[in-house]
Amino acid sequence: MKAFVWNLGWLVLLVAWMGPLPELAQVSFAAHMTLHMAVVAVAAPLISIGVAGMRFDPVKRFPSWFAPVPASIAELVIVWAWHAPGLHHFARHTVVGFVIEQSMFLSAGVWVWLSAFGGSRPRTQSRSGAGVIGLLLTSMHMTLLGALLVMSPRLLYSHHQSYGPWDPITDQHVGGAVMLIVGGAAFLAGGLWLTKDLVSDRQLKPDAVGVAS
Repeated sequence: MKAFVWNLGWLVLLVAWMGPLPELAQVSFAAHMTLHMAVVAVAAPLISIGVAGMRFDPVKRFPSWFAPVPASIAELVIVWAWHAPGLHHFARHTVVGFVIEQSMFLSAGVWVWLSAFGGSRPRTQSRSGAGVIGLLLTSMHMTLLGALLVMSPRLLYSHHQSYGPWDPITDQHVGGAVMLIVGGAAFLAGGLWLTKDLVSDRQLKPDAVGVAS
């Protein structure tokens, strides 16, 4: 099952990066946001859950590097920075910008998800608790940014054009809705899944020393 989840994550990433979305994202904010969510809210959790607890799980060897809350804060900074109009334009219209942006999105997504789900088995109480906080914090900032894009009365990314039946401002609103719904829901679901560890009858591994949070 782990191998299936791992392979599915890489397949989603391959389709997202090698399919039509990168080209469509040059003119459509909704396409960009669909690409973004495919990377951080679908591929990243599948890849992370696929490797979590396994032999090559880096959290086992470097637990202090995978503290869920700092990872979530770093992901927040990366996501919001790349949605500033200048960097967004750079990523949409240059190969270098696209590669840097997408690499940072994937790295940040895997960092957050692996910080929450990775490590020794069974998970410690403090890591599960910190994972809940990290994923819910990420869900909140995804929801907030999505809501701001949905409610914005003006076009933030002037280089986007009319796309299909939508004018540019509607396209921006649709993109914001994709982030709000998909991103917010995915990270919320991850946080709720970890919450099950904390409230179930199954005993979690007791904390030895202060686990990074």
